[in-house]
Amino acid sequence: MARIAYLTTIDFDHGAVEKLDEVLAELEAARPLLVTDRGLVESGLAGRVSEAMPKHPPAAVFDATPANPTEQAVCDAAAVYRESGCESIVALGGGSPIDLAKAVALMASHVGPLLQYAVSEGGSERITSAVPPIIAIPTTAGTGSEVGRAALIVMGDGRKLGFISSHLLPRRAICDPDLTLGLPSGLTAATGMDAVAHCIETFLSPAINPPADAIALDGLRRAMANIEIAVGDGGNRDARWQMMMAALQGGLCFQKGLGAVHALSHPLGALRDPVLHHGTLNAVLLPSVLRYNAAAAPEKYEPLRAAMDIASTDDPADAIADLNERIGLPMRLSAMGVPEDVLPAIAEAGMLDHCTQTNPRAPTAAEYATLLHEVY
Repeated sequence: MARIAYLTTIDFDHGAVEKLDEVLAELEAARPLLVTDRGLVESGLAGRVSEAMPKHPPAAVFDATPANPTEQAVCDAAAVYRESGCESIVALGGGSPIDLAKAVALMASHVGPLLQYAVSEGGSERITSAVPPIIAIPTTAGTGSEVGRAALIVMGDGRKLGFISSHLLPRRAICDPDLTLGLPSGLTAATGMDAVAHCIETFLSPAINPPADAIALDGLRRAMANIEIAVGDGGNRDARWQMMMAALQGGLCFQKGLGAVHALSHPLGALRDPVLHHGTLNAVLLPSVLRYNAAAAPEKYEPLRAAMDIASTDDPADAIADLNERIGLPMRLSAMGVPEDVLPAIAEAGMLDHCTQTNPRAPTAAEYATLLHEVY
């Protein structure tokens, strides 16, 4: 029997951020903590969003979100939430501030430590409806975290763990493509490939969820048709709209489950040095994983080719590798500064990641090690 659940309310269009004050009123979300990062403060986007909630101004701002959110940052932000008497959270940024906001909402309403709520600890059932309302406003087009149930947090012991519950789902997502117009081309490429990876891995997952499959294929079509345009012309408002929609669709559909790309990118993203971008990791890993999974889901590769707009004789893995090169992303882990001696530990950690369970082909640690060396 399949259990299928969808999801949250989304305001989507150019200028949608101007609805923020109205949304806060609808949710009765008083005294919000604005969770963001320093780059968005310096760019003026955080100030612009604050101006969009004149009747519900932030009680406090937490702008120390790391590139990959950490347990310590969760604790620090939760302390600001409590000390400032906050009652809700507005999350502004890419996946890192939005994931951090979910974990902050959890720790602001539940007894610690954070670890007991991780999926690996059987913690999802411990997360209750006491979580305060979260309004998520993405400033990148990639993660889909604004409509996702999960937060990925690097713990104090170095593991990157998933915290997944319907109670962590933002109560409202405000998706304004205009907030991505200033995104640099490299970040546009990396976050765009994150959306591509979400759609592909969801579609290939063996879990039964036809609505998710349909959303994944439509999101993939949009991303493949528009990512190069958005990278090449960051001011193209239609391409930015399409990429934000593709990212949203990736987030809507990956409730079905992801796969080996994410199982390996999660522990790689937990490395303290170098600090690695999640979307770039997914882009580098995706071709090798596509080749690995082909024999396990051959009937899915033809609709995958159609959504990618490639010929029936073309290899989707080659098409992704070629796309990565055209949009200027690194082709190998070594080019990202990953030390080779960490690969065995990454392979072992990947086996413990929750995304391994929904990969179409059941891997071994040795096979994961081979995949990593192929892209090293």
